[in-house]
Amino acid sequence: MNSKVSLESGGSDNVINSLIENFESRLTNGFENYHFEHNALPEINFSEIDTSVKFLGRELNYPLLIYSMIENSSQTIKINRGLSELAGDYRLGFVVSNQKTDVKNKKTPKSNIRKIAPHILLFANLSAVDLNYGIGLDECKQAVEMIDADALMLYLNPIHEAFHPEGRRNFSGLLKKIDYICSKLEAPVVVKEVGYGISATVAKKLYDAGVYAVDVAGAGSMTWLEIEKKSSKDIVIRDVAETFCHWGNSTADCIVSIAEKMKKLKIISSGGVKNGIDIAKSIALGASLCANASNFFKKSLISRAECENLVESIALELKIAMFCLGCKNIQDLKSIKLIRKG
Repeated sequence: MNSKVSLESGGSDNVINSLIENFESRLTNGFENYHFEHNALPEINFSEIDTSVKFLGRELNYPLLIYSMIENSSQTIKINRGLSELAGDYRLGFVVSNQKTDVKNKKTPKSNIRKIAPHILLFANLSAVDLNYGIGLDECKQAVEMIDADALMLYLNPIHEAFHPEGRRNFSGLLKKIDYICSKLEAPVVVKEVGYGISATVAKKLYDAGVYAVDVAGAGSMTWLEIEKKSSKDIVIRDVAETFCHWGNSTADCIVSIAEKMKKLKIISSGGVKNGIDIAKSIALGASLCANASNFFKKSLISRAECENLVESIALELKIAMFCLGCKNIQDLKSIKLIRKG
């Protein structure tokens, strides 16, 4: 599969460098606590296994979303463009980077994703806390319309804002504003965390407010707290960040707790979802889709071929897991019961 835009890169962008270094959470994703019972007699044909799913009317070859990275340089813009092409070519989902600057400047992002990948499952993206800092319904509509998105993603990041020296820390009244956006915006609204997990309690509030899906984004992947801790010149910030190094909810436990209490709320699994077995476990626990960011970023720094290998490895891992569980399709996988260790 030929690349339209090279993903190879150089330079010393701080965000990109942070992805190369080890800034992963000290908590695990929690999937190690759950295991499948191997089926030695699957009674299905491997070649007939169907890994496709439908979400918001879009068909995906695999239940996988790619998150783009912050577009703060020409290099990251190029990487995101390449990743959106990858998502289009493999028929995956794609979430653009924060559109705050674009909606305030009333301009279309430099990478026109709908032209690159016209049939992609595409999410617009804004920070939920910016609803308290000048972003309103008009900006939310614009974020969706400017890229012809299928849904709006609003992300929650209280711990990151608390540690950032210029953090936006006024989270008061956000639920009411999210409710208002859900009631007025034609596109569905999805709410995600950024590495510390959405609990069942919070998910229930969001569901009652009209949110279509939550991305639990639990612990287990790259954490901005580790980045802030290691980059801050303030010794107090570094010390306090160390105190919070084990803060957060595991991805697996978030999925389980939400799925048990809210059958109608769609769940996206992210936060340390690294391979096809993690995806299989996520689906069996109750998720509809899975998402990954850092693995694709790291591979994109090498080449397009590395990104393709990553997709194909994940796809094969998922298919083999389904084969060894006797699952012909994703719906079958949803019915598999995982065994919790201990």
